[in-house]
Amino acid sequence: MSEAVQRYVAFSDDPEGGNPAGVVLEAAGLSDDRMLAIAAELGYSETAFLFGTDIRYFSPLAEVPFCGHATIATAVALAERDGPGDVILTTVTGPVPVTTRRDQDRRILATLTSVPARIAAIAPADLQELLASLDWDTTDLDAALPPRIGYAGAWHPVIAAATRQRLSALDYDFGRLATLMAAREWTTIQLIWREGETTFHSRNPFPPGGVVEDPATGAAAAALGAYLRDLQLVPLPATVDIYQGEDLGRPGHLTVDIRADRAEIQVTGTAVAIT
Repeated sequence: MSEAVQRYVAFSDDPEGGNPAGVVLEAAGLSDDRMLAIAAELGYSETAFLFGTDIRYFSPLAEVPFCGHATIATAVALAERDGPGDVILTTVTGPVPVTTRRDQDRRILATLTSVPARIAAIAPADLQELLASLDWDTTDLDAALPPRIGYAGAWHPVIAAATRQRLSALDYDFGRLATLMAAREWTTIQLIWREGETTFHSRNPFPPGGVVEDPATGAAAAALGAYLRDLQLVPLPATVDIYQGEDLGRPGHLTVDIRADRAEIQVTGTAVAIT
Protein backbone atom coordinates (compact mmCIF):
# COMPACT_ATOMS: atom_id res chain seq x y z
CA MET A 1 0.00 0.00 0.00
CA SER A 2 1.36 3.40 -1.01
CA GLU A 3 -0.19 5.45 1.77
CA ALA A 4 1.81 6.31 4.90
CA VAL A 5 0.33 3.65 7.15
CA GLN A 6 1.82 3.31 10.61
CA ARG A 7 1.36 0.30 12.84
CA TYR A 8 0.99 0.56 16.60
CA VAL A 9 0.06 -1.62 19.54
CA ALA A 10 -2.27 0.15 21.98
CA PHE A 11 -2.64 -0.47 25.72
CA SER A 12 0.80 -2.02 25.99
CA ASP A 13 4.43 -0.96 25.68
CA ASP A 14 5.31 -4.37 24.21
CA PRO A 15 4.77 -4.84 20.45
CA GLU A 16 3.72 -8.42 21.21
CA GLY A 17 0.98 -7.30 23.63
CA GLY A 18 -2.06 -5.07 23.52
CA ASN A 19 -4.16 -4.43 20.43
CA PRO A 20 -2.60 -3.66 17.03
CA ALA A 21 -4.03 -0.74 15.06
CA GLY A 22 -3.24 0.92 11.79
CA VAL A 23 -2.86 4.71 11.79
CA VAL A 24 -2.93 7.03 8.77
CA LEU A 25 -2.18 10.56 9.98
CA GLU A 26 -2.70 12.19 6.57
CA ALA A 27 -5.78 10.59 5.02
CA ALA A 28 -7.00 13.52 2.88
CA GLY A 29 -8.10 12.28 -0.53
CA LEU A 30 -8.71 8.68 0.49
CA SER A 31 -12.08 7.27 -0.55
CA ASP A 32 -14.19 5.07 1.70
CA ASP A 33 -13.38 2.10 -0.53
CA ARG A 34 -9.65 2.76 -0.25
CA MET A 35 -9.79 3.11 3.54
CA LEU A 36 -11.70 -0.15 3.79
CA ALA A 37 -9.15 -1.82 1.52
CA ILE A 38 -6.25 -0.55 3.66
CA ALA A 39 -7.95 -1.86 6.81
CA ALA A 40 -8.53 -5.21 5.15
CA GLU A 41 -4.91 -5.42 3.93
CA LEU A 42 -3.62 -4.70 7.44
CA GLY A 43 -6.02 -7.20 8.98
CA TYR A 44 -6.12 -5.45 12.36
CA SER A 45 -9.41 -5.06 14.16
CA GLU A 46 -9.37 -1.33 13.31
CA THR A 47 -7.38 1.26 11.40
CA ALA A 48 -7.75 4.99 12.10
CA PHE A 49 -7.71 7.64 9.37
CA LEU A 50 -7.09 11.27 10.26
CA PHE A 51 -8.35 14.24 8.23
CA GLY A 52 -6.94 17.19 10.16
CA THR A 53 -8.67 16.57 13.48
CA ASP A 54 -11.52 14.52 12.00
CA ILE A 55 -11.01 10.80 12.56
CA ARG A 56 -12.67 7.73 11.06
CA TYR A 57 -12.25 4.07 11.87
CA PHE A 58 -12.47 1.01 9.63
CA SER A 59 -12.40 -2.67 10.52
CA PRO A 60 -11.51 -5.15 7.75
CA LEU A 61 -15.23 -5.44 7.00
CA ALA A 62 -16.84 -2.04 7.64
CA GLU A 63 -16.58 1.44 9.10
CA VAL A 64 -17.17 1.56 12.86
CA PRO A 65 -18.41 4.65 14.74
CA PHE A 66 -15.70 4.77 17.39
CA CYS A 67 -12.60 2.80 18.35
CA GLY A 68 -10.75 3.45 21.59
CA HIS A 69 -7.53 1.56 20.95
CA ALA A 70 -7.03 3.16 17.52
CA THR A 71 -7.66 6.56 19.13
CA ILE A 72 -4.94 5.89 21.71
CA ALA A 73 -2.59 4.72 18.93
CA THR A 74 -3.34 7.83 16.86
CA ALA A 75 -2.76 10.11 19.84
CA VAL A 76 0.63 8.54 20.54
CA ALA A 77 1.59 8.77 16.86
CA LEU A 78 0.67 12.48 16.89
CA ALA A 79 2.62 13.05 20.09
CA GLU A 80 5.68 11.37 18.63
CA ARG A 81 5.43 13.60 15.57
CA ASP A 82 4.38 16.91 17.15
CA GLY A 83 5.11 16.51 20.87
CA PRO A 84 2.70 15.68 23.72
CA GLY A 85 -0.29 17.92 24.32
CA ASP A 86 -4.02 18.18 23.82
CA VAL A 87 -6.14 17.64 20.73
CA ILE A 88 -9.87 17.26 20.15
CA LEU A 89 -10.63 14.55 17.62
CA THR A 90 -13.98 14.70 15.88
CA THR A 91 -15.61 11.30 15.47
CA VAL A 92 -18.93 10.52 13.82
CA THR A 93 -20.42 10.21 17.32
CA GLY A 94 -19.04 13.53 18.61
CA PRO A 95 -15.87 15.22 19.86
CA VAL A 96 -13.31 13.12 21.76
CA PRO A 97 -10.65 15.16 23.61
CA VAL A 98 -7.30 13.41 23.89
CA THR A 99 -4.36 14.35 26.12
CA THR A 100 -0.85 12.92 25.79
CA ARG A 101 2.02 13.18 28.26
CA ARG A 102 5.19 11.34 29.22
CA ASP A 103 5.21 9.25 32.39
CA GLN A 104 8.13 8.70 34.75
CA ASP A 105 9.50 6.03 32.40
CA ARG A 106 9.32 8.44 29.43
CA ARG A 107 6.52 6.44 27.84
CA ILE A 108 3.81 8.47 26.12
CA LEU A 109 0.47 7.96 27.85
CA ALA A 110 -2.74 8.97 26.09
CA THR A 111 -6.07 9.70 27.78
CA LEU A 112 -9.26 9.89 25.74
CA THR A 113 -12.46 11.43 27.05
CA SER A 114 -15.48 9.66 25.60
CA VAL A 115 -18.68 11.19 24.38
CA PRO A 116 -21.37 11.17 27.12
CA ALA A 117 -21.69 7.55 28.18
CA ARG A 118 -24.80 5.71 29.30
CA ILE A 119 -26.35 2.29 29.69
CA ALA A 120 -29.57 0.65 28.56
CA ALA A 121 -31.46 -2.51 29.40
CA ILE A 122 -30.93 -5.61 27.31
CA ALA A 123 -34.09 -7.31 26.09
CA PRO A 124 -34.63 -10.76 27.63
CA ALA A 125 -34.82 -12.39 24.19
CA ASP A 126 -31.57 -10.73 23.13
CA LEU A 127 -29.85 -11.87 26.32
CA GLN A 128 -31.10 -15.42 25.78
CA GLU A 129 -29.77 -15.43 22.21
CA LEU A 130 -26.47 -13.85 23.27
CA LEU A 131 -25.92 -16.48 25.97
CA ALA A 132 -26.85 -19.25 23.56
CA SER A 133 -24.34 -17.90 21.02
CA LEU A 134 -21.65 -17.97 23.70
CA ASP A 135 -22.76 -21.42 24.89
CA TRP A 136 -23.30 -19.90 28.33
CA ASP A 137 -26.34 -20.12 30.56
CA THR A 138 -27.55 -18.02 33.46
CA THR A 139 -25.57 -20.07 35.99
CA ASP A 140 -22.38 -18.79 34.30
CA LEU A 141 -23.25 -15.18 35.18
CA ASP A 142 -22.22 -13.10 38.19
CA ALA A 143 -25.52 -12.24 39.88
CA ALA A 144 -23.97 -9.09 41.39
CA LEU A 145 -23.25 -7.63 37.93
CA PRO A 146 -26.48 -7.70 35.91
CA PRO A 147 -26.39 -7.71 32.09
CA ARG A 148 -26.78 -4.31 30.46
CA ILE A 149 -25.75 -2.54 27.25
CA GLY A 150 -23.17 0.23 27.60
CA TYR A 151 -22.55 3.12 25.23
CA ALA A 152 -19.57 5.46 24.93
CA GLY A 153 -19.52 6.07 21.19
CA ALA A 154 -20.55 2.50 20.31
CA TRP A 155 -22.83 -0.08 21.91
CA HIS A 156 -21.38 -2.99 23.89
CA PRO A 157 -23.40 -5.48 25.96
CA VAL A 158 -21.72 -5.95 29.34
CA ILE A 159 -21.90 -9.56 30.49
CA ALA A 160 -20.18 -10.64 33.73
CA ALA A 161 -18.86 -14.16 34.19
CA ALA A 162 -19.12 -15.75 37.61
CA THR A 163 -15.59 -17.19 37.42
CA ARG A 164 -12.27 -16.54 35.72
CA GLN A 165 -12.48 -20.05 34.28
CA ARG A 166 -15.76 -19.25 32.53
CA LEU A 167 -14.22 -16.15 30.98
CA SER A 168 -11.16 -18.10 29.85
CA ALA A 169 -13.18 -20.84 28.15
CA LEU A 170 -14.46 -18.69 25.29
CA ASP A 171 -15.59 -20.74 22.29
CA TYR A 172 -18.60 -19.11 20.69
CA ASP A 173 -20.73 -19.52 17.55
CA PHE A 174 -19.22 -16.84 15.31
CA GLY A 175 -22.00 -16.71 12.72
CA ARG A 176 -24.84 -16.80 15.23
CA LEU A 177 -23.34 -14.02 17.34
CA ALA A 178 -22.49 -11.97 14.24
CA THR A 179 -26.12 -12.11 13.11
CA LEU A 180 -27.40 -10.93 16.50
CA MET A 181 -24.84 -8.14 16.76
CA ALA A 182 -25.56 -6.88 13.25
CA ALA A 183 -29.28 -6.78 13.98
CA ARG A 184 -28.75 -4.83 17.22
CA GLU A 185 -25.81 -2.68 15.99
CA TRP A 186 -23.55 -3.87 18.81
CA THR A 187 -19.83 -3.39 18.20
CA THR A 188 -18.22 -5.86 20.63
CA ILE A 189 -19.42 -7.90 23.58
CA GLN A 190 -17.78 -6.75 26.82
CA LEU A 191 -17.31 -10.00 28.75
CA ILE A 192 -15.86 -9.35 32.19
CA TRP A 193 -14.81 -11.05 35.39
CA ARG A 194 -14.37 -9.02 38.57
CA GLU A 195 -11.18 -9.84 40.45
CA GLY A 196 -11.50 -7.02 42.98
CA GLU A 197 -13.53 -3.91 43.69
CA THR A 198 -11.88 -1.93 40.87
CA THR A 199 -10.01 -4.70 39.01
CA PHE A 200 -11.55 -6.48 36.05
CA HIS A 201 -10.50 -8.96 33.38
CA SER A 202 -12.14 -8.63 30.00
CA ARG A 203 -12.61 -10.37 26.66
CA ASN A 204 -14.35 -8.86 23.63
CA PRO A 205 -15.82 -11.01 20.83
CA PHE A 206 -15.84 -8.88 17.66
CA PRO A 207 -17.50 -10.72 14.75
CA PRO A 208 -18.78 -7.45 13.15
CA GLY A 209 -15.13 -6.56 12.56
CA GLY A 210 -14.34 -9.93 11.03
CA VAL A 211 -12.13 -11.02 13.94
CA VAL A 212 -12.93 -13.56 16.64
CA GLU A 213 -11.74 -11.38 19.50
CA ASP A 214 -10.47 -7.84 20.05
CA PRO A 215 -7.37 -7.92 22.32
CA ALA A 216 -7.83 -4.54 24.09
CA THR A 217 -10.95 -2.45 23.61
CA GLY A 218 -10.99 1.19 24.69
CA ALA A 219 -14.56 1.89 23.60
CA ALA A 220 -15.85 -1.11 25.56
CA ALA A 221 -13.77 -0.02 28.56
CA ALA A 222 -15.51 3.37 28.48
CA ALA A 223 -18.89 1.64 28.18
CA LEU A 224 -17.97 -0.46 31.23
CA GLY A 225 -17.20 2.77 33.08
CA ALA A 226 -20.73 3.99 32.41
CA TYR A 227 -22.10 0.62 33.53
CA LEU A 228 -20.23 0.71 36.82
CA ARG A 229 -21.22 4.33 37.46
CA ASP A 230 -24.89 4.08 36.56
CA LEU A 231 -25.46 0.88 38.52
CA GLN A 232 -23.44 2.24 41.48
CA LEU A 233 -21.11 -0.74 41.44
CA VAL A 234 -17.99 1.19 42.46
CA PRO A 235 -17.55 4.09 44.89
CA LEU A 236 -17.02 7.34 42.98
CA PRO A 237 -14.74 8.80 41.88
CA ALA A 238 -13.10 5.58 40.81
CA THR A 239 -10.08 4.44 38.85
CA VAL A 240 -10.66 1.00 37.39
CA ASP A 241 -8.02 -1.32 35.96
CA ILE A 242 -8.98 -3.62 33.11
CA TYR A 243 -6.70 -6.45 32.02
CA GLN A 244 -7.48 -7.78 28.58
CA GLY A 245 -5.77 -9.97 26.01
CA GLU A 246 -4.21 -12.39 28.50
CA ASP A 247 -6.08 -15.36 27.06
CA LEU A 248 -4.88 -14.42 23.57
CA GLY A 249 -1.25 -14.10 24.59
CA ARG A 250 -1.43 -10.32 23.98
CA PRO A 251 -1.79 -8.85 27.50
CA GLY A 252 -2.89 -5.24 27.76
CA HIS A 253 -3.84 -2.79 30.50
CA LEU A 254 -6.56 -0.15 30.30
CA THR A 255 -7.18 2.44 33.02
CA VAL A 256 -10.69 3.88 33.32
CA ASP A 257 -11.51 7.01 35.32
CA ILE A 258 -15.11 7.50 36.39
CA ARG A 259 -16.67 10.50 38.09
CA ALA A 260 -20.18 11.03 39.39
CA ASP A 261 -20.38 14.60 38.08
CA ARG A 262 -19.36 13.84 34.49
CA ALA A 263 -21.20 11.86 31.84
CA GLU A 264 -17.98 11.24 29.94
CA ILE A 265 -15.58 8.41 30.80
CA GLN A 266 -11.80 8.67 30.52
CA VAL A 267 -9.64 5.80 29.27
CA THR A 268 -5.85 5.86 29.50
CA GLY A 269 -3.15 3.71 27.99
CA THR A 270 0.12 3.73 26.19
CA ALA A 271 1.03 2.62 22.68
CA VAL A 272 4.19 1.55 20.91
CA ALA A 273 5.11 1.41 17.24
CA ILE A 274 5.42 -1.98 15.58
CA THR A 275 8.68 -2.02 13.65
